[in-house]
Amino acid sequence: MLLSGWIWEWLWDALLVIIEVWLGGVLLLLCKSYEGFKSLESYSRDGSINKGLGIHAFAASVGIPLDGPFTAKIPYDGELVAGDPQRRLNLIKPRLTNGETPPGFLGYAVNMILIDNDNLHSLSASGHSLRETLFYKLFSHLQVYKSREDLLNAEPLISDGAISLDGGLIRGPGVCSLGHNQLNLSVSYYEIENQLKETKWKKDRASEDLEREQQLLDHVRFRYETKKREFVRFLAESSSFATQYQTARSSTPR
Repeated sequence: MLLSGWIWEWLWDALLVIIEVWLGGVLLLLCKSYEGFKSLESYSRDGSINKGLGIHAFAASVGIPLDGPFTAKIPYDGELVAGDPQRRLNLIKPRLTNGETPPGFLGYAVNMILIDNDNLHSLSASGHSLRETLFYKLFSHLQVYKSREDLLNAEPLISDGAISLDGGLIRGPGVCSLGHNQLNLSVSYYEIENQLKETKWKKDRASEDLEREQQLLDHVRFRYETKKREFVRFLAESSSFATQYQTARSSTPR
């Protein structure tokens, strides 16, 4: 699905709201190197964390205590979408028994992030990109649907959580978040969808008009070429007749 830049921006704004709920306030730190990662936390001789250094000192300075553990996950080790400049992950889409994707399925959250060119080809020491490491660790196989109704209908096909643009959220098999999530968006997804349909309709009409004009042009060009050949043949025949006439006059005694 190809979308223009402003539609992607709106879609990501919508996703950010519900993704924030899905993540549950996770604190995420991105390090450029393993040395940077090691500098996040220092330890005393007895093995206890030295909270006067590293990330703990910084957190305390801004009033955010860090008492919970840090979690690490392995990066994505599957294939990428062939020929995709954004290096999206080649994740298997959910399928109904008839082989089709469930209605309202938009894709995986990890593949809906547009990475700028400066960071697109930044690779870890193991050769993995941001999408394969950072974003895959965050979202894994999180599915995205148009509406809560689509989300609930696809529940048997959801294993690693799913969200919808109107605030629906499934954290895992049999685990749904109820209540209302206020998205507070200036324009709804369905309005964007209608605008896309209208734009496609205009494009199709323009293509049909262009095709008709091309057919008329081809017809005129064909008639021109036909008349041109007839005229050239006429000139050739006229020249031959004139030559014969001159020859006949020359050979006639005066």
